[in-house]
Amino acid sequence: MKVIVIGASGGSGRAALRALLDQGHEVTAFARSATTLAADLDSPRLRRVAGDALDGAQLDAAIAGHDAVIVTLGIRESALGVRLRGPRATALDVRSTGTRHAIAAMRRHGVRRLVVQTTFGAGETRDKLPWVYRLMFAALLKPQIADTEVQEEAVRASGLDWTLVQPVNLSDADEAAEPHLSVDGATRRMVVTRGQVGRVLADTLQRREYVGRSVAVSGA
Repeated sequence: MKVIVIGASGGSGRAALRALLDQGHEVTAFARSATTLAADLDSPRLRRVAGDALDGAQLDAAIAGHDAVIVTLGIRESALGVRLRGPRATALDVRSTGTRHAIAAMRRHGVRRLVVQTTFGAGETRDKLPWVYRLMFAALLKPQIADTEVQEEAVRASGLDWTLVQPVNLSDADEAAEPHLSVDGATRRMVVTRGQVGRVLADTLQRREYVGRSVAVSGA
């Protein structure tokens, strides 16, 4: 497949790129810093496009000609800093606005398959979040979770062949084991690595049973 990853410079985005390349796909990395992605991602099947997901015209041009879209947008700054003063380098609504631009471009170009990484504890899994994490979300992540829920609503209303991937707490550790996946919000360990999430994002593209579903991802 020809797959574009929007938000490709973040940890999950880079992991998705690696997984997609390992599977033999042709991949476009779309991010403001796409041209500075690590050299270990070099491949003749990887194209780097520097662009801003908040710019609908840039995203429209990038999505044309692809078979599928993966969205891994987010804010990489300190959660406490974002909560106290707002983000310094990324718009607070980057998830919802960037995803809406992607959906509009996909409709224009006839691209059907959409996989979007959000977070466990947003949307339909809100009530399944352990109480200690609910406190953390309220204290540190409330504005970001609110935007994530707007993002999810846009995906559900898109009319596309969508899947929402909701990982629990993310880690940069190395982990070769397969994570636990669930469509009913059931979790095991409340931590999963970005490498595992990247593989789930890539695998989900071709799993038709996940179309129109939200998939919780946790440690096995």
